[in-house]
Amino acid sequence: MRMAMAARMLISRGKARSFMTMTQIQHVQRFLAGPDPLGFVDHHHAPIYYVGAAGLQQNTFRSGVSVRELLGFQRSFSVASLAGESAQKPVELEDKSGLIAEKQAGKGSEYWGKTKHPLVREDGSPWPWNSFRPSDTYEADISIDMKRHHKMDSFVDTMAFWAVRGLRIPTDIFPLKNYVYRVMMLETVAAVPGMVGGMLLHLRSLRKFEHGGGWIKALLEEAENERMHLMTWMEVKRPNWFARALVFIVQGGFFNTYFLAYLLSPRLAHRAVGYLEEEAVYSYTKMLAAIDNGIISNGPAPAIAIDYWRLPPNATVRDVVVVIRADEAHHRDVNHFAADVHEQGKVLRDAPAPIDFH
Repeated sequence: MRMAMAARMLISRGKARSFMTMTQIQHVQRFLAGPDPLGFVDHHHAPIYYVGAAGLQQNTFRSGVSVRELLGFQRSFSVASLAGESAQKPVELEDKSGLIAEKQAGKGSEYWGKTKHPLVREDGSPWPWNSFRPSDTYEADISIDMKRHHKMDSFVDTMAFWAVRGLRIPTDIFPLKNYVYRVMMLETVAAVPGMVGGMLLHLRSLRKFEHGGGWIKALLEEAENERMHLMTWMEVKRPNWFARALVFIVQGGFFNTYFLAYLLSPRLAHRAVGYLEEEAVYSYTKMLAAIDNGIISNGPAPAIAIDYWRLPPNATVRDVVVVIRADEAHHRDVNHFAADVHEQGKVLRDAPAPIDFH
């Protein structure tokens, strides 16, 4: 409390001055560098202080920099200044994040002044990706059963199965030699259900004041994982204008259709995604055969795939297909499981969510 009062005396309204010992100055320095438990620091408008022979005093010639910016930087106090050798020596700041320089240049933001710790790979080299972090990477479980199929035993299952079969029409347009376009089209569709389901469960949780049972996170992870598949294939082959136009049309129609389907029958929606993932497993199995037969070239794996799935440096496109196919098989099982939960008359939060289950 004594430290709080001292800091308050120093910074409230920018008018108070204080004569303190070196120890007291150090206490206030540590206090200002920490959290603000009393909430009296105006981080946007509080003035700047410097250390002189008389202690911390208001800096009247540095009005362009606020305490908020100071909190993001390392404070370096001069011993000579603290000892009284320089009565008017300002606090020396090390601008680690470059915020002051960027703001003075007119291109910085005052809302994010935290120093970002550099991310590195396991070998110590710089981490090149902003879309995901090293903690998001994993090794795919390729031991999962790739031939598993949910047998249709109800009208809902039958409707879901044939609806998914209809979605194959736009992807079958591409010949086998352009199979990368086919899987890119598949991923633009497969990344939609997890986002829609996660969003609707999120809204339900807010609306009903109840937990989501982990399913919100699980479905959003699925959507993100599918999107990473697409980002990977974009490094192999860029889509042409026809593929982009087709994606625009298919995505718009599928998003709205799936949104309504999930509102009306989550069981039907998840069963359809389960069958969609079965089609994805089939498509990637067919792609593996085309690579083995020389129809599709087996070049080096994209760097993003090597980092995301922790593949060896000499990994190839075939290795990428193997791990993506394993991801699709996991998504297949997750959505069939979710459909079974609804079929039993329960809601998803009653069953454990398969979080981190790619």
